[in-house]
Amino acid sequence: MMNTERFRGVIPPVPTIVDETGALDKKGMAVLIERVVASGVNGMLLLGSGGEFCHMSTALRKEVAEFTVKQVAGRMPVLLGVGACGTAEVIDLGRHAASIGVDAVLVVNPYYAKLSEEALFRHYQKIAATLEVPVLLYNFPALTGQELTVELVKRLALSCPNIVGIKDTVDSISHTRQLITDVKSARPDFLVFSGFDEYLLDTLILGGDGGVPASSNYAPDICCGIYKAFQNNDLAAITGLEQRLARLMPIYSLDTPYFGLVKEAIRLTGSDISTAVLAPALTPTPETKEKLVDILTKAGVLPKAS
Repeated sequence: MMNTERFRGVIPPVPTIVDETGALDKKGMAVLIERVVASGVNGMLLLGSGGEFCHMSTALRKEVAEFTVKQVAGRMPVLLGVGACGTAEVIDLGRHAASIGVDAVLVVNPYYAKLSEEALFRHYQKIAATLEVPVLLYNFPALTGQELTVELVKRLALSCPNIVGIKDTVDSISHTRQLITDVKSARPDFLVFSGFDEYLLDTLILGGDGGVPASSNYAPDICCGIYKAFQNNDLAAITGLEQRLARLMPIYSLDTPYFGLVKEAIRLTGSDISTAVLAPALTPTPETKEKLVDILTKAGVLPKAS
């Protein structure tokens, strides 16, 4: 079994800060990275869904990865999304990630052609056999068009030692629960993370290992508070924090995609960053921003206007 202890807890999917031309805003990205490092989280994920990898060139993805790893400088684990539609491209991105010192890679399943389960198995098997860094699966069927079944995940976990876990972004706790009961029981070191913020506590209670909540970018006290309260069996603290987290969840239905909203929430909570997004995504309208402020205020993330 691999030592996966350092990957547990709250791991925010960090946005990529770009300027109005779509170039990496290194100053703003550094500001955000320093904020995340100081926030009490347990690691960071770069170039996940909220990192806008899907709208980037390969060159930009590699530039973001290189800059971030250098800025973090080993102060916390860095996970990097290297998902792509083709196996060869994933391997290229994964080798680059390993060469710059990334701690683990996250691989969402191919998201255009629908693949047989055997094709998916061989895709991940080849990636795991080729890369020398730990690999986490990424299940997001709402965006990829098909799920990674529990049976497939278990087969991969038992066949590939360096496939060490999964981020399960499914709006049903039963799927995550089955991953925990079926896969972790067969391979105890296999990590299971919630992808949706509101399932962080459920995942921990069921025996999972943490979450990758976007809200931990702008409200880390809530997400980290839930994780610490769970570890301390502090039900009173958990209750209040869970209720605050629940009040934040409407943010993700305000706009599609939500990339600009997360950046705006980070800006509103004290970081001077660009909130530009990569085309074809759009920045939130003034009306949407007003709704965001209202949600953040009701959740106690922003102070009430006097």
